[in-house]
Amino acid sequence: MVGSSPIVTVSRITCPACGHVAEERMPEDACQYFYDCRGCGTVLRPLAGDCCVFCSYGTVPCPPVQAGTCECG
Repeated sequence: MVGSSPIVTVSRITCPACGHVAEERMPEDACQYFYDCRGCGTVLRPLAGDCCVFCSYGTVPCPPVQAGTCECG
């Protein structure tokens, strides 16, 4: 990745059901399709058009999207 920004591997994910915010380390080589909220137990899934829960509910997109290597969707 010559000349591009470093990949961010930590994101703050916010539960749409209860508003709980957690800082989580994202997988660097895969999209994460499910996330269990530590606040209310809701299982988060990606919104339509997003490849993973971090792209839908996180502060930064997942590493594969950042790197331009995501083959999801």
